[in-house]
Amino acid sequence: MGQERSLYRIQTSSDEYDKYTSVGNLGMTITNFGILGNGWNRMEDGSIHPSCQYKQHTEVAREQIEHFSYCGLWVGGIVNGQRRVSTAIVDGVFEAGDEGFELFANSPITIRSSISSTTQDSMAQYYSPNAISHQDMISDSKDYGDSPTDGLGIQGHSPLGIDIHLEAYAWNFSYADAFVILKYTFTNASTDTIRDLYAGIWADASVANFNYTDSYTPGGGFTWTDNLDGFDESQDDAGFSRDIGYQFDSDGDDGWAESYVGISALGSNIPYSKLNTNYYQWIWRTSNNDVYPAYSMPMTDNERYDRMSSSVPTGNGSEYSSDGYPANEDSWLFLVSAGPVGSEPNADTTAWNLAPGDSCHIAFTVVCALWASGADGNSPSRRENLLVNYDWAQQAYDGEDKNRNNQLDEGEDINNNGEIDRYILPAPPPSPNIKVIVESRKVTLFWQNNAESFLDPISQDADFEGYRIYGARKTANDMLGEFSLLSEVDLVNEIGYNTGVSTVEITNEYGEPDSILIDEIYYHYKFENSDIKDGWLNYYAITAYDQGDPDANLESLESSIYSNRVYVFPGKSNSGDNEWIGMPTVYPNPYKGQALWDGYGSRSKMLWFRNLPDEAEIRIFSLAGDLVNIIQHNQSYNGSDIVNIDALKNPLMAGGEHAWDLITMHDQATASGLYLFTVEDKNSGDVKEGKFLIIK
Repeated sequence: MGQERSLYRIQTSSDEYDKYTSVGNLGMTITNFGILGNGWNRMEDGSIHPSCQYKQHTEVAREQIEHFSYCGLWVGGIVNGQRRVSTAIVDGVFEAGDEGFELFANSPITIRSSISSTTQDSMAQYYSPNAISHQDMISDSKDYGDSPTDGLGIQGHSPLGIDIHLEAYAWNFSYADAFVILKYTFTNASTDTIRDLYAGIWADASVANFNYTDSYTPGGGFTWTDNLDGFDESQDDAGFSRDIGYQFDSDGDDGWAESYVGISALGSNIPYSKLNTNYYQWIWRTSNNDVYPAYSMPMTDNERYDRMSSSVPTGNGSEYSSDGYPANEDSWLFLVSAGPVGSEPNADTTAWNLAPGDSCHIAFTVVCALWASGADGNSPSRRENLLVNYDWAQQAYDGEDKNRNNQLDEGEDINNNGEIDRYILPAPPPSPNIKVIVESRKVTLFWQNNAESFLDPISQDADFEGYRIYGARKTANDMLGEFSLLSEVDLVNEIGYNTGVSTVEITNEYGEPDSILIDEIYYHYKFENSDIKDGWLNYYAITAYDQGDPDANLESLESSIYSNRVYVFPGKSNSGDNEWIGMPTVYPNPYKGQALWDGYGSRSKMLWFRNLPDEAEIRIFSLAGDLVNIIQHNQSYNGSDIVNIDALKNPLMAGGEHAWDLITMHDQATASGLYLFTVEDKNSGDVKEGKFLIIK
């Protein structure tokens, strides 16, 4: 990603660009001025939120793939015979006020969630009975200033005079965590009728991995010009064309970018059979393309509307793929649009009007997927995961009413009755609420039985079947995989393994099922993971799964492995009872350069002080007596002072250990040698001493 491609928009006080979908594995920034993605620009706190990252919750570096710098809404229609298109963003535009940045924030972003009871899930704070998904993000924008005819002085911008209401929906279900649904509602705020309205998503995609091509390292950056686009018109099981515009990295960057991003229209307020989906692509900032003259950047509203309302025929020859789309790698953009829509059809429903004050809507999905294994080239078989994920997005949109089969009845009010917002998906039992106790070389997991009373939203049956306990240790080798299955327990019935739950069940002295009270919460199950190494990042998750529904052709569904994942650093706890027993020590001792848990930078190293009191001050000295560093410790320490520890994951620690990154108080790396240290108990005043050796 060269700096010339790092788009920049001057923000106003009402603009929001720091919120993103976080519940699922597709992390996508959503703004209230029509743009999706953040161009990987840093936030005010220095963090970089996902632009369109899949997977965002994995610990496997090769799967942490970004898919676009920016996307943006385009909406166009015909007003008094004039074609007008309002765009959130176009390629080659860098500042608000330029032609192309033509949508403006109309209200702050609000968040709703259907999650209410999972104590580990931060979405519970946004619980609303009106929520559609696990994370609804709602924003409002418009394409005009003080009045529907006010273009705010933007050259070439003739506003449609529309208010735009976006509701974005995301889920954490394991089968539905790779897509986000974007439902746009357009209201005509002007006094003129808008005819044949089209909406589209423009995408400046680039499939690449920051772990492989770090855009913030000198000489690094995305290879923009090794991407290819395409349009998948395969049919789903219901016989409808999927119509997915997509992009992929042509060679997968040596296994670091083997992923697709796709965009498709799911439906609208008009019957699905009346909705046309169109696809177009062009090379970044190329208004004239000698190799592909039909695929050039639209420069005017008239050209943009033409591209939104029609598709360019596919080509043939060596410069085209077998599907008829450009086969030369480059910095390709693409546009997926759908329409025409409105609130009033003409006699044969081939044209639609949006009268003043009326509304209509179109829903799109952004979907990602890893390449299917064992498939060669850009084939339907390699896109298998993309198609599966898209089909779930379509099913979520269709809901129980199968609105794609709806027909336009005589006299039906399309504006109000074209769709019922149900977005019903089959749901696994919720992830159980868990409590984790961290000790030296041992982690104990407790969990509640809240998943067992869950009713499936479709069958209305309590179909809980069992639990799975997962664990993993993070090492420098991400090819080890992400999770290992530590244990699985299954109810005794005619389904599954019938192991029973007795191995994890908490019982009383009579062997009867019971519970244990921890921090005023009762837990019903317990699992111990022993003989693990102190000082290493470990993580755990417990899922619940159901019996499946053969009548609905559904396999057993499992709750998200990420919704209650807890990160821990096993280690020695503090002594407790205000009594400091034993001597403080350091490990590894001696510390040798490039310990396995270290990163590659000078600030990504780490050793641990252990057997510390609740409140302590650690002083480190050279052998000559020079003060090297002073470290303040308390029992709530979570590694926030160490680059090698991601404090955003809020890792649990035992309370009696503290990490040091080998950086001195003068911000210099320590040299090899013998070091002395003291630990003072801030409560009692007791001081104890020790020493350690650094070998680089």
